[in-house]
Amino acid sequence: MKNPTVATGDRGKSLILAAICMAALVLPLSFTGGAVAIPAIGRDLGGSPVALNWTTNAFMLSFGSLLMAAGSLADQFGRKRVFAMGMALFTLTSVALSFAPSVLVLDILRAVQGIAAAASLASGSAALAQEFEGHALTRAFGMLGTTFGIGLAFGPLSSGMLIEAFGWRSIFVITAMIGAMSLVFGIPRMRETRDPSASGLDWPGATTFTGTLALFTFGIIQAPESGWASPLILTLLSLSAVLLIAFIVIETRMTKPMLDLSLFRYPRFVGVQVLPIGTCYCYIVLVVLLPLRFIGAEGMSEIDAGWLMLTLSAPMLVVPMIAAALSRRISAGILSGVGFLIAAAGLFWLSLVHVDDAHGALVLPMLLTGVGTGLPWGLMDGLSVSVVPKERAGMAAGIFSTARVAGEGVALAIAGVLLAAFSQDSLSALIPGKDPETLVRVSEAGQRVATGDLANAAAAVPEVARSLLVTAYDSAFQSLLHILIAVTVVSAIVAFAFLSRSGTASDAHASSDLPRI
Repeated sequence: MKNPTVATGDRGKSLILAAICMAALVLPLSFTGGAVAIPAIGRDLGGSPVALNWTTNAFMLSFGSLLMAAGSLADQFGRKRVFAMGMALFTLTSVALSFAPSVLVLDILRAVQGIAAAASLASGSAALAQEFEGHALTRAFGMLGTTFGIGLAFGPLSSGMLIEAFGWRSIFVITAMIGAMSLVFGIPRMRETRDPSASGLDWPGATTFTGTLALFTFGIIQAPESGWASPLILTLLSLSAVLLIAFIVIETRMTKPMLDLSLFRYPRFVGVQVLPIGTCYCYIVLVVLLPLRFIGAEGMSEIDAGWLMLTLSAPMLVVPMIAAALSRRISAGILSGVGFLIAAAGLFWLSLVHVDDAHGALVLPMLLTGVGTGLPWGLMDGLSVSVVPKERAGMAAGIFSTARVAGEGVALAIAGVLLAAFSQDSLSALIPGKDPETLVRVSEAGQRVATGDLANAAAAVPEVARSLLVTAYDSAFQSLLHILIAVTVVSAIVAFAFLSRSGTASDAHASSDLPRI
């Protein structure tokens, strides 16, 4: 029964959409803000490269690994209730982050913030699916994706301005304020909805899935410091593989699993999940790593780095809406595939620009990459709601958001490790010694170089001139871009192959008003 005090008209629904979009805005602001702030946090609190990397990865790991569980809880206990609890925890944690006394405390609070973000996004997305139908639902999810893009677009710039004016702690104060606004505007107007057939959280599935991502991410991040052949890393990666197998077995035997693996039989479902994974490697990785390059290796200020990052992210304000309009006449598979190819071309162009080149040389390749990414970005949120029935909205939101956020966390961990490995290879060629002490120093310097921390890298290998450290970073970044290009091209091929197919009878529940794929 509807609460008579809850606004259910068009104005009420618009305010609900606005509140959930505010939540979708603050999440990427928190993500990108933490990334831009890493150099400033390192100068203020110190910390090893691994500890500083966890500033971003702790948030992304808990966020991505718990989205499906949060969707299930929202279906059972109520979307409004879980959204309110998630946003309240997010706001309080953001306030606590602004007072963090050490990198360790910061990393722990970022993990808690990620848990709150998972609850907010999964329940908010599911609530939208109950308020809107048909083409209005597609527009609402498109608006949600666009807002997420706006947060990514202006996150680096706004964070740079805040850091220069008030310090890195102010970033978390602002995210707390936006979170509070979302609570004030949204909660009084939202109506409570549940899935009447929800049977509770799939605890075995949630535990094994979270464990899989946690162990894999920790192993990847720790590998450069401990060594890939070390017992610790081999144990972490092996346990991650065991938990993944256990998760698959558990989900195939559950009556109502957290993740319905049978959906992967349908090419369209698989194709939709590939879109956010592809955008991770052609866009999200750059959103995190380019500010570190600009601030650390190129010596730019945080605010100048933020302005330059707009050339990558500004297309997210326009291109997704264009893509949604074009999808009425052009297959989403073609639009997405072409977008990935354009992004790959931008990445290739970017790989030709060196660290010591003029900053203006970066503008066009970054702009091209952003335009290409914007095409699949504008389609994937709307497409995601067509793969499960409306009553499983919590799971639908959880599956797609997990593919997006967990993919981002894993992509960032892999990209960071590759950049560190390439940097170490470049430095090894400059330092002839192969004794254990030298190898340790080179390993630390490579990790420092990968995060743009050239000052501490120079302290680790004082025999290497700063100019050579910059050259090592430049070579490593180019090698990483080549891998990102390959992944992006593969994503284009998958989009062409899977999303250009016509629907099957199994997809009869999909809304006819969704973009044609």
